[in-house]
Amino acid sequence: MTKRRFSRQQRTTVVYGIVCFVLILVALQFWLLTATMNAWLGGDGAVVWPGLGASVVCLLLNVGLLRYLREG
Repeated sequence: MTKRRFSRQQRTTVVYGIVCFVLILVALQFWLLTATMNAWLGGDGAVVWPGLGASVVCLLLNVGLLRYLREG
């Protein structure tokens, strides 16, 4: 079975889309860090672990997207 190759224009569109998702996820991680630190410094320690979990999920999504770009 042959592997279908994308044209340069199609590949550029895919790369731009992935980069946009990565930037959105990084901005979400910065927001999570800010909100979690604000809550923790305010005495609410209950949000630390859920914030960490959401940040790890964002990190794994970013790593997966960037690995997809590197392999392609």
